[in-house]
Amino acid sequence: MTQTEPTPTGFAKIAVGVDFSPSSQHALEVARARFPGAQIRLLHVTDARVTTSPDLMGGVTPAVFDAGLLSSLEDADAQRLAAIMQGSEETEQLVGDPVTGIVEAAARWGADLIVVGTHAQGALEHFFIGSSAEKIVGRSHIPVLSVRLPDRHP
Repeated sequence: MTQTEPTPTGFAKIAVGVDFSPSSQHALEVARARFPGAQIRLLHVTDARVTTSPDLMGGVTPAVFDAGLLSSLEDADAQRLAAIMQGSEETEQLVGDPVTGIVEAAARWGADLIVVGTHAQGALEHFFIGSSAEKIVGRSHIPVLSVRLPDRHP
């Protein structure tokens, strides 16, 4: 484990939620640039809901559990995490609900800040399921920085 000094912002341990999307990649870049010298831990949660299917009531129904599928996903995710990790950064890979996983892993590690990317959603999708970033902000006792991809319009 690397001993770090607090950055000028006071954040020494930064947990970054990574789902391999462009927005989470941008959030990781922002964390690296804005908090030099901080200890960074990349948190990725393999979503256990891949073994469910939607039901007619708007929820999900457990499908037949496929340990092989989940193991394959975890292996692929571990390779992707290793590919984006830099220098002394650490990674933690979990399985389950991404929001709960990120909030609990950051707290367990003693993070000073959680950094997550936000995804653009349609109004209907946002109304029904909300965003993971919003849920992390709502559930976390640790400060959360949500980072949006910059607009690419000329």
